[in-house]
Amino acid sequence: MARTVGRLTTLKVERAKRGEEPPGMYPDGGGLYLQVTKARRKGESEAEYSARPPSAASWLLRYQLAGRSHYMGLGPVALYGLAEARALALDAKRLRHQGIDPIASRRHQRARLRLEAAKAITFKAATETYITAHAAGWADKTKAGWKATLATYAEPVIGDQPLQAIDTALVLKVLEPIWTKKPEIAGRVRQRIEALLDWAKARGYREGENPARWDGHLDNLLPARAKVRKVKHHAALPYPETCDFMRALRAHQGAAADALEFTILCAARTGEVIGARPGEIDLAAKIP
Repeated sequence: MARTVGRLTTLKVERAKRGEEPPGMYPDGGGLYLQVTKARRKGESEAEYSARPPSAASWLLRYQLAGRSHYMGLGPVALYGLAEARALALDAKRLRHQGIDPIASRRHQRARLRLEAAKAITFKAATETYITAHAAGWADKTKAGWKATLATYAEPVIGDQPLQAIDTALVLKVLEPIWTKKPEIAGRVRQRIEALLDWAKARGYREGENPARWDGHLDNLLPARAKVRKVKHHAALPYPETCDFMRALRAHQGAAADALEFTILCAARTGEVIGARPGEIDLAAKIP
């Protein structure tokens, strides 16, 4: 009685590895195949193609799942011998017996390993990559601002932290020292950390919610910047110095000096003066 499994021999596999077996599918049984292939090269004649030995030998597992046939590559013969290929096939068939698709399981494992490797990327390294990726669409001032704020306030605290390790506590450790003292800068730092972590999640470098998110998250932990921002007005010019200032101002030529004098004499708002149109001023009556 012919064997239904274990049909291949070590000698057969070695011959295929050396390119001494013609292209084809050689069954070992149980769905395991030794696959020998030979791709035709561009411009190659039939005689040349026939005379050239096969270019690759690998293992292939055919299995049924949910009424459909699936083919799973198990690796090249150069890396896996006959016994190893049988062990790999057995592991895959055990998964199939549990209702798990071996191909989907392997894909998931590889994705998990990629994520684990990505978790080792530090915040500082990610910052450099992020800025480089976006610099083409940024003004030089924007690029410099990103580098300066993150290097000054974020990197000393979380620069060496893996992206996946950055949580709410670490974000607060960056923001709390400057949140009330430098609210404008703190707001930009938070926004930039949030944007960078969103980018990292999209690239597969981290999972989970963004710990730098404001709405529904940090807004519950930090006061709104509008409540901590200190309004600082420009100092007023002492009245006795007004005449000297106006004389000095009139000594300057140009639209800027004229606009400032107009603002002072008419007690106008800066925005109104800058945006004024000729039709809004009656030059003959000298009435704005």
